[in-house]
Amino acid sequence: MPVNESKKKYRVAIADDHRLIAESLSHLINDTPDFEVILIANNGQALLDMLKTTKTLPDIAILDINMPVMNGVITAKELSVQFPLVRCLALSMNDDESSVIQMIRAGCRGYLLKDCTQAELHKAMSEIIEKGFYYSDFVTGKLIHTIHKEEKNQDNGIKLTEREMEFLQYAASEMTYKEIATTMKLSERTIDGYREALFEKLQVKSRVGLVLFAIRLGWVNADRLK
Repeated sequence: MPVNESKKKYRVAIADDHRLIAESLSHLINDTPDFEVILIANNGQALLDMLKTTKTLPDIAILDINMPVMNGVITAKELSVQFPLVRCLALSMNDDESSVIQMIRAGCRGYLLKDCTQAELHKAMSEIIEKGFYYSDFVTGKLIHTIHKEEKNQDNGIKLTEREMEFLQYAASEMTYKEIATTMKLSERTIDGYREALFEKLQVKSRVGLVLFAIRLGWVNADRLK
């Protein structure tokens, strides 16, 4: 008969001030073949205190956002500093953009709503273990929207000359730099100067990055790339 080898289970910690939710979540996780809950805390500070005394660290810490004493955002930041090997997953009732962005920026590898299914929870934890992160369509949409707004706001501090704007329009076409120089009646060295100046101003490192930045700010029409 084949030897029955026990499969490794990844360890999970939960920080949630609603005890019933935390215990229900624990049962759901323990029902999966790959994960087991080893710690339950009612706030972030309590979780950090437990981790300082435990011999076995969790692989994943599931964090609520709104907790007394220490909320999820501060907890995620502290975990990334004190216990960088513990990967954080946010689990919250909050579906607003601000909550998602705060938790991701604090170091969370994923964000789930509390009405998610057991299957999605398992998928999120598995992907965080295997890939390092789990971004659902919901989270991706929030991130893209915020990034777009931030890049729009950057326009306020960036000033381009008319010739730089003209160069930018040509850079978004299929023209080579030599052809751009001929069209603008400038030397190739001058065109190189425009390119490097824009790389510095927009904090990009390639022509593709330059064009994408310009499109996001509305300086160049995306139709030019078609």
